[in-house]
Amino acid sequence: MSRGHCILSHGFESGPDATKVTALAEAAERLGWTTERPDYTDLDARVEVSRVGDVPARLQRLVDLATAAVSRGGPVVLGGSSLGAYVSAIASLQVPTRALFLMVPPLGMGPMPALDAAPVPLSVVHAWHDELIPAAGVIEWARTRSARLLLLDDGHRLAAHVDATARAFAELLESLPR
Repeated sequence: MSRGHCILSHGFESGPDATKVTALAEAAERLGWTTERPDYTDLDARVEVSRVGDVPARLQRLVDLATAAVSRGGPVVLGGSSLGAYVSAIASLQVPTRALFLMVPPLGMGPMPALDAAPVPLSVVHAWHDELIPAAGVIEWARTRSARLLLLDDGHRLAAHVDATARAFAELLESLPR
């Protein structure tokens, strides 16, 4: 029997087979969770909407998938990288979410609301040398939510720390009551 369902959202200019979300899915599945990695590449290609594609449509796709997962029963955990982290956090305000795992989350997304999240167990992984999203703002955002925070000697893609990121996700899942 599954412990619950994880929906893992890739970043902009990435895809559902991206290295980080694939590593998270593998970690979750080893612990008895089912996983889903939505494909947002069609929405990200809509650069006429914004420089990062159609963010409202991306959010709606995630909300729809999470709502369907909740209706099937069992807890839902949302996680993502960059734009995927942003939509995961915002979706948690709209759909019952058991926990959140955010990698290099942007604090704002143009005209969209500022980054916010449901008051659920929260882990944030960020890079000291993130060239797109300065660490200081993310540290403060995480502090105000008493989130677990892992800061890595890396850049925005966290390419040198995929295994550490997957371990942090596994720790979050293991901390949740059965």
